[in-house]
Amino acid sequence: MIDINELKFDEKGLIPAVIVDNQSKKVLTVAYMNKESLKISMEKEMTCFFSRSRNELWLKGETSGNYQHIVSITADCDKDALVVVVDKDGPACHLGTDSCFTNELFRSENRAEFSLDGLYELLVGRKETLPEGSYTTYLFQKGIDKILKKVGEESTEVIIAGKANDKAETIYEIADLTYHIMVLMVEMGIPLSDIRKELASRHVIDHKVKQEKMTGK
Repeated sequence: MIDINELKFDEKGLIPAVIVDNQSKKVLTVAYMNKESLKISMEKEMTCFFSRSRNELWLKGETSGNYQHIVSITADCDKDALVVVVDKDGPACHLGTDSCFTNELFRSENRAEFSLDGLYELLVGRKETLPEGSYTTYLFQKGIDKILKKVGEESTEVIIAGKANDKAETIYEIADLTYHIMVLMVEMGIPLSDIRKELASRHVIDHKVKQEKMTGK
């Protein structure tokens, strides 16, 4: 583990910090830190930046409540840039979006990688624009009752495929169920981060239960 004094701050005493979501691994924002704000960040385990426009320190979330809890801070090979992995309490961008990086400039059709986060964002876009001829548009237009009905139907299909011990069909039906559950999440305004946090909390509880069983407590 390196020492803070080994870092190379620029002529203004600043170092760029790329903030990454611990759960989704998405880049949330790029900000700057000086030695003082970095020390505060490590002491509080919350991101503290240096505002170049206001020429002052600012603790992320101090006014909005959208704190960023630090998981790790890593310097690059030249020690002149940082990657800060965080668990966030809310949107990272001052515009209210999950990430500051929302203006896509280019995407390769051949190398685009699927992700649940990408699917979620696509569904959000469908709900906002309601493109004609889209099945997702149809679900959003029909509303919560129709969406819930589809979730129920797809759950049954998963059970039938699983009971038949048909692995390929079960995978297919789980994918269908996942899609419809995510439509439900978008309809209800439930972000993926809420599900990740809930699962993470259960992992901690499960770990504690296992430890208690092992120690006989």
